[in-house]
Amino acid sequence: MDPILRTQSLEAFYGDAQALFGIDFELFAEELVAIIGANGAGKSTFLKCLTGLIKVPRRAIHWKGQAMGGLPTGDIVKSGLTMVPEGRRLFPSLTVEENLMMGANAQRKGAWNLARIYKLFPILKEKRALPSTSLSGGQQQMIAIGRALMSNPDVLLCDELSLGLAPIVIKEIYSAMPEITSEGMTVVIVEQDVAMAKLVSKRLYCFQEGRVSLQGDSHSLTNQEISHAYFGV
Repeated sequence: MDPILRTQSLEAFYGDAQALFGIDFELFAEELVAIIGANGAGKSTFLKCLTGLIKVPRRAIHWKGQAMGGLPTGDIVKSGLTMVPEGRRLFPSLTVEENLMMGANAQRKGAWNLARIYKLFPILKEKRALPSTSLSGGQQQMIAIGRALMSNPDVLLCDELSLGLAPIVIKEIYSAMPEITSEGMTVVIVEQDVAMAKLVSKRLYCFQEGRVSLQGDSHSLTNQEISHAYFGV
């Protein structure tokens, strides 16, 4: 089976500073893959490359068999690749429901609509008319996930879902993953919480200083292997 998404020798730069060094990555349909690594390892930069926020050579990224590196972000979203960004990035002047509806602008058909988002996160239905920024951090993260799902993507990229959230809230957020993946959604999560990443994923990549330092089956990799790849010691 061919991967739905693949990068080959992917490099990325911020001005003259190189952030990624030859990233080889494969993602197959209907799997959940985790990318772990310390701050500054290049995880978020990698997702920004996939979604066109950082320009890379066209052939460095293949999506559904087509070279797509550096395409406009809007075109990438419409093709079925959507990101839940780090920090949530909600529209502060819009209500909860208006933020969710922004995701529907991609005009892709699929199973995800407002009713299903509200079933997944009932608290959002209760607070749908409130300003999005009046909600708690965990609830704002639910809005960001729901907004991305409203675009009915083939692949959902999640950048640091647990960042700044209490452990009980993180557990609640990740408890939604089985429902999200139940009908074949492919998911990539970037996560600093190694235990959570191992728990929810099928395969795992570890980034260190802009390079892939480890990859493999999440449940076969030992804590010692992961620690060495994560910290380099």
